[in-house]
Amino acid sequence: MPSLDFEPLTYGELSPERRPTLVQALVPVLGVVLFLGVGSGYLGLAPHAPLLWSVALTGLVGYYWMGLSWDDLFDSIADGLLMGLQAILILFTIYALIATWVSAGTIPGLMYYGLSVLTPEVFLPVTAVLAAVVAFAIGSSWTTAGTLGVAFVGIGSGLGIPAPMTAGAILSGAYAGDKQSPLSDTTNLAAAVTNTDLFDHIRAMRAGTALAFGVALVLYAALGLRAGGTIPAEQVAEIQGALAGTYNLSALVFLPLVVTFGLALYGYPALPALVAGVFAGVLTTVAVQGVPFTAGWDVFLEGTQPETGTKLVNVLLESDGLAGSAWTVSVVVAALSLGGLLEGTGVLAVLAHHLARGVRSSSGLVVSTGASAILVNLFSAQQYMAIVIPGMTLRNLYDEYGLDSSNLSRAVEAAGTPTGALIPWHAGGVYMASVFGVATLEYVPYYFFAFLSPLVLFAMGLTGWGITEQDASGSAPAPSADD
Repeated sequence: MPSLDFEPLTYGELSPERRPTLVQALVPVLGVVLFLGVGSGYLGLAPHAPLLWSVALTGLVGYYWMGLSWDDLFDSIADGLLMGLQAILILFTIYALIATWVSAGTIPGLMYYGLSVLTPEVFLPVTAVLAAVVAFAIGSSWTTAGTLGVAFVGIGSGLGIPAPMTAGAILSGAYAGDKQSPLSDTTNLAAAVTNTDLFDHIRAMRAGTALAFGVALVLYAALGLRAGGTIPAEQVAEIQGALAGTYNLSALVFLPLVVTFGLALYGYPALPALVAGVFAGVLTTVAVQGVPFTAGWDVFLEGTQPETGTKLVNVLLESDGLAGSAWTVSVVVAALSLGGLLEGTGVLAVLAHHLARGVRSSSGLVVSTGASAILVNLFSAQQYMAIVIPGMTLRNLYDEYGLDSSNLSRAVEAAGTPTGALIPWHAGGVYMASVFGVATLEYVPYYFFAFLSPLVLFAMGLTGWGITEQDASGSAPAPSADD
């Protein structure tokens, strides 16, 4: 679970003279929408410049209109980067890991054997289920996407499945499994900031997650019947021949996979498990593929440019290495800096407060919580913020309505965790686009779980299904036999 060395501001903690008005809070938010809409949407700029404009506007509003000092603003930026530091380090590591796993033969091996057993008709639902199982077992959607997911994009391409569809199926499975895993950092964080027992939180999410993921699987099964068509056997054979002719595909090529997932299953956090996977990838490159030691570490830095004799395979196995992460990491740094400023100036707390003021019922409270998590995701670019800010801001309101805290923990995670990967400048969206080689807005239409999870949450809130009240002692009632 990420370490929270600071607690985001809540509305009640802001002194009246320090607290932004609603108008002051809306100015930087509308500026972000305008800059990203015009800069990226209309002018076609990369997100770096619009994010920098947004950082500058928010800083100027904070300094000249809200009366904050430079030190206050800098501390806010530092806090935002601190919350996202693990994401930044994982981004660096995953670029190196993919390159070393390609050179080691790990990803080519998964592609080779996957093409032997999968068919276009079942590929998408099977991919989603496998991603869910792996993410549940290791507690990390990012690790699942950056390892297993990369290989499955290659397998899908070989079967004629468009990469955006494959990416959507991987993400649906990875986030569904992650939300139910007691090893997941976001699952633990949602329970912690809402003062909910971890397993009460997981039980509260079970029905909604199962329904959303079940519907997603039905959609992937229907999509798979039309997506791949009939793949000529000679095309698959050509791809497999190019892989086998370029790499030694013995069982040893899967050593990096065993090391990374083994450490994750043993309970190691994602970052050290991924770093170990990089070392295992270089070792396998040297020992199994016969690459010189220095060349193996050159791959770690510079990436791969394989020459397999088949253009499709060459494109699928190209990777940038550690040096290629600069574009992606710089977007994340800019987005996290903006998120830190919006939080530190009190803008996000004020918006959450005014959203909560419109609540008139317990159902409205649940819907407002989910909407708050999505909005914080949109403006903070960090799923931890999307969990922490509404989780801390609204928990007293759940007590006032007599609702158990597991309703709050479920709402912030069901809406906050999977939706980050829908946003092009969000740390999750940038990361997933980079590892799959698919633009965020291209895989969004096929990432069904990100839409279904909050929709099911809203339906639960509006109908009262699964909403639990506090018992007389103020704690959750014991789960029934049906749970």
